[in-house]
Amino acid sequence: MTFDLEKQAFKLEIQDQAFESPKVKLPRVYSPRIIFGKSDYLIDVPMMSIKNVRIGNATHQYFFPLKENVGHIVHDEDGNAYGSVSNPTWLMLDSYKWKNIFSNSSPSQAGSCYNQRTKEIYYFNQDSITIYNVKTSQTNKLAFQNPCPVKLVLGNNFIDSATNKLYVYELFYTQSYLGPTVASLDLKNFEWKVESYDLIKKELNHHGSFYDERNRQFYIFGGYGNMTYSDEFRRYDVDSNKWQTVEGWSGDKIFPRYFLTAGKGTQDHTAYIFGGMGNESGEHIVGRKYLYDFYQINLNTKKIIKKWDIMWKDKHIVPARGLVFPDDAHFYVLCYPEYLTKSNIQLYRFSIQDGNFAIVGDSVPIYSDKISTHAQLYMDKQLGRLLVLVQESKDDIQSTLKVYSLNMTPITLTELNSFPRYNSHRKVFLSLMVLGVVGLITYFIWRRRKGKRQLTNLLDEKALITYPIAVTAELPEKDDFVRPNAVFLFGEFRAFDRNKRDVSYLFSTKLKQAFCLILSHRSGISSPYFSQMMWPDKSEDKVKNSRGVTINHLRKVLNEFTGIELVHKKGRFIIETTQEFYCDYVACIQLMLDPSYINESRLTQVIQRGKFLQGLDHPVFDTLKTEVEQNLLPILLAKLQQADLAHQHKKSIALAHAILLLDPLNEQAIFSQVRAMFALHQQEDARIKFQQFCLNYKQLMNEDFPYQLDKII
Repeated sequence: MTFDLEKQAFKLEIQDQAFESPKVKLPRVYSPRIIFGKSDYLIDVPMMSIKNVRIGNATHQYFFPLKENVGHIVHDEDGNAYGSVSNPTWLMLDSYKWKNIFSNSSPSQAGSCYNQRTKEIYYFNQDSITIYNVKTSQTNKLAFQNPCPVKLVLGNNFIDSATNKLYVYELFYTQSYLGPTVASLDLKNFEWKVESYDLIKKELNHHGSFYDERNRQFYIFGGYGNMTYSDEFRRYDVDSNKWQTVEGWSGDKIFPRYFLTAGKGTQDHTAYIFGGMGNESGEHIVGRKYLYDFYQINLNTKKIIKKWDIMWKDKHIVPARGLVFPDDAHFYVLCYPEYLTKSNIQLYRFSIQDGNFAIVGDSVPIYSDKISTHAQLYMDKQLGRLLVLVQESKDDIQSTLKVYSLNMTPITLTELNSFPRYNSHRKVFLSLMVLGVVGLITYFIWRRRKGKRQLTNLLDEKALITYPIAVTAELPEKDDFVRPNAVFLFGEFRAFDRNKRDVSYLFSTKLKQAFCLILSHRSGISSPYFSQMMWPDKSEDKVKNSRGVTINHLRKVLNEFTGIELVHKKGRFIIETTQEFYCDYVACIQLMLDPSYINESRLTQVIQRGKFLQGLDHPVFDTLKTEVEQNLLPILLAKLQQADLAHQHKKSIALAHAILLLDPLNEQAIFSQVRAMFALHQQEDARIKFQQFCLNYKQLMNEDFPYQLDKII
């Protein structure tokens, strides 16, 4: 739209058409009020999305990116406030926050998938199907005239969009089964047809899969079953209705694994495999490694090329189902810590060429306790959306489906909060802030030096607390959890041998249980009680061999460390250590033994790795977990109250974070945390923390959190 004040005319151009007004008599000075949407005279206007508004002339321009994500004030590109917007829906949020668009449940085993051709999500069980149209937001439920002929266990499936059919398949049954194993559902009339009776007869849980639509062939790779990981490609031919093992691959070898993900690339003959868990031998007893490698597969030449491998030490995550490729240079994948019963799925964007990555969008909750629980990522370029289907089960029979949507292109948290929102007085404010920061730094340096002198005097006067297991009282420096001869029980189980090598994989689940059980009994544990706790469903005479094997394996693993030994004295198993060995659990116990002198920074440092025995959900640990958390929480809450009263905001945030790791629904902690963050001008981070807390509260309590952020502040 052009305002020609000299010619006294207005001109509107839309695509190649131009509309010009007759001359309008205008005053020499005019102050326009520019409005998009509803106004006093225009109340019936369509919905519109708007960004990058540029207003001005040849000498001066105003540019409004409209990248705000909160509030109603509109800023120019320099952050100066110029206008306001009523009832805004900031589209930046839709590229960062997953939106729950559909939920449903099934009383029996079910499957789910997305049909890009029809824009429909299918959630089906043996008897019926629920259809949700992403484009129209309409839901329809149909009962099958004839039930699904395949007995559903995991509901594995894929869609052939050329014929508009949904194929469901099962690979393994625990009992003898002679029925169909593959069936197709016509998505026009919703009638089932038996396709195959082929049965692989091998569990391949959490395998990766992709569909070669041009050749009408469905591939699966990997999976876990019968204590082994698979490294075989299997293929189902839609035309011949047969499964076969695909051999003759050349190039790089892909280690046996499960919890991997796979997908077709932008080229017809190219597929990719990413990540998972497994090992080179394929034997579960050897242990498992988290893998973050990426392979390109040429389906014509059967050549495998390893593109890259990320050696992550600080992450222990697996990918969910589905690799999606927005272009030739990147792919998106969802990752989550599968060992946690309640966790969150996070979206990653990787470079195909070199593995450079960014974490984009916020997270989606998942309850990953059962084998039938899974999540799958889809991309619809026509709608400009990413979709994730989270299908959860608490008993491998009943299930729930939650569908989340995210607008393309996903952005990082930094991008979400990158737009400036300050006014023309910002220079003065920044100068004052810099002076204030300099003053605070000087003050804290003085306090720290003074505190060190006081601590040194105190240690000279006060003997170190004693403990039946001899360990060093020294804790690791912050962010330095890699150290020789150390085992960490807070957060994910981690172990480092005498050479700082990560040997966590040497501890199988059974060895972790045995190690923690013996360690927690500081005066030792008797053989009968140890057997009863480890094998509660077996009699003492039947577990003698199992106990001997477990103890021998544990001793063998502990030989990798210096300063720790498993001994048997007076009928009891005892773990003896020296000062060369470190365990965060023992160090935490030492700190708690004297409540009158607790260094909360060291205590929170131990806890910041996560919950105690995170991922070890065996009933044998319930009492120990409860005991540790019940002893820690009162101490931390008391320290938090002291920090709040002293307006020590950074300390309050650290303590609150530690408390929420132990008790995710602690109201005092979230109140203190967001108030402290607001006091430190971390408003956006505070809102994100509070929203995540409310989401967890809703999921765990099945009701909304009764407090609003504004009232808390």
